[in-house]
Amino acid sequence: MYLIIVGAGDIGGQLIEIAIEAGNEVVVIERDSARADSVAGDHDCLVINDDATVKETLADAGADRADGIISTTEQDATNVMVSLLAKEFDIPSILSVVHNTDHMNLFREIGVNTMENPQELIAEHLYRSVSRPAIVDYLRIGDVAEVFEITVAENAPIAGKTLKEAADTGLITADMLVVAIERNSAGEPITPRGNTEIHAGDLLTVYSAVGATPEVTDIFGHDEDHLA
Repeated sequence: MYLIIVGAGDIGGQLIEIAIEAGNEVVVIERDSARADSVAGDHDCLVINDDATVKETLADAGADRADGIISTTEQDATNVMVSLLAKEFDIPSILSVVHNTDHMNLFREIGVNTMENPQELIAEHLYRSVSRPAIVDYLRIGDVAEVFEITVAENAPIAGKTLKEAADTGLITADMLVVAIERNSAGEPITPRGNTEIHAGDLLTVYSAVGATPEVTDIFGHDEDHLA
């Protein structure tokens, strides 16, 4: 994939390394000369030390043949302008970081895929790690719903029950769904069925329309309401 990355700061710098290691052909546009020199010295890719909000700069970066462009600068105004120019080149995939959530609709209106403020996402993830330590990983869906991974404790109410039994007794409600099960002895993920029995030590991927509330995590043997 031919990928243009705009900005080589904290976000862009890590993205550049990931994209190159994945075997992509990467072009970096960075306005700051020190950052541009650093990237050029550390990575085997084309680095353009120029302003990405100028159409000629994107042309020099090969925007007419790019498969995707990701704008990661610290300024939403810059990211918007880069995205608008990218659309003029008909780049198939356009993604931008958005620092101010009030600007999200603007990016969506011009048809750009977005990732909201990475710093806020990191902060939220750190808080979740300390307030809900039983949850291995999670993904927010909308304002409330979440998909999360959680390990079943020895004393969990759901341990030893089939999914049907758990649903019949009200442990698993209509707002919840066990999506996948990882069990050490199985060696590969188990596709949950009604007659699948949940074991202590299972790592479950769970969807909850009400989020990973203490009432939900209690089902898997994790009493964390004191950290809510």
